[in-house]
Amino acid sequence: MPAALLRRLLAHPLTSGLALDDPATTTARREIIACKPFLKAVYDEWYTMIAAHLPPIDGRVLELGSGAGYCDRFIPGLITAEVFFVPGVRLVADARHLPFPDDLIRAIVLTDVLHHMPDVRSFFAEASRCLRPGGKILMIEPWVTPWSRFINTHFHHEPFRPDATDWSFPSTGPLSGANGAIPWMVFVRDRHKFELEFPRLAIEQIRPFLPFRYLVSGGVGMRSLMPFCLHGFWTRLERLLEPEMHTLAMFAFIALRKN
Repeated sequence: MPAALLRRLLAHPLTSGLALDDPATTTARREIIACKPFLKAVYDEWYTMIAAHLPPIDGRVLELGSGAGYCDRFIPGLITAEVFFVPGVRLVADARHLPFPDDLIRAIVLTDVLHHMPDVRSFFAEASRCLRPGGKILMIEPWVTPWSRFINTHFHHEPFRPDATDWSFPSTGPLSGANGAIPWMVFVRDRHKFELEFPRLAIEQIRPFLPFRYLVSGGVGMRSLMPFCLHGFWTRLERLLEPEMHTLAMFAFIALRKN
C-alpha cells in the first residue's frame, strides 16, 4: 500500500482536511495529544526529561513552538512562544529575532521544533545572546539512524534529507517547511563546523532514543496504532535495545550549554 494512501486512511479526524500550516492544526494537535493516552505518555516522558536537565541558575525558561504542547505543566512560569497566535501561548515570536535582552534567559526548550527552522544559524546566534552563562538549550528532535532513514523516507510526510549540503531550506510554512535530518547534520555530521561558529554553545549531551513508541502511538497526525495497555511492553523493549540506539533511534535528546 502506498505510504500516502496509508497516511490518508489513518489520518486523525481532528486534523483531517486541515492545512498543515493552519494554526487550527496546531490547536487540534494539542487536543489529539490529550485524547491519546499512549502518545501523551511519550510527551510526559519528554517534558520530564527536559525539566530534569534545567540548569541550576536563576532566570526565566522560554519554550519555542509551544502551540501543540503542555510543557508549562512541568516547568512553572514557562514563557510559552509560537510563531503565530494560538490559545494558551503567551508570546508570538520568531526564533531568529527573540525579544529579550542579553544574558536574561535560563534555558530555551524545544520539542520537535529545530528541524522546522529554515535558518538555524540565526536561532543559535540569538540563543547564545539571550542565554545567561551556564544557561542551556534543551531539545527533543528527530534523529538519523538506518531505521529512521527507512521510516522517514518511506512513510513520513516531512522532508528528510541527511545528504543536504546546507543547514537551511526554503521556508514554505512553519510546519510544512522542514528537514528532519538537520539536528543530526548540525550536531554530528557537521559538529566541528558548529563548534567553530558557536564557540559559546557547548554540546553537553546527545542521547538517541525512542525507536518505536512514537511510531506506534500514531503521533500527532494519525490515529493510535496501539492501545495504552501495551505502553509498558514497548517501554521495556526499548530499554532492552538501548545498546542499539545508534542504529534504531528515531529521536534524540540534545543539551547545549552556554559557556
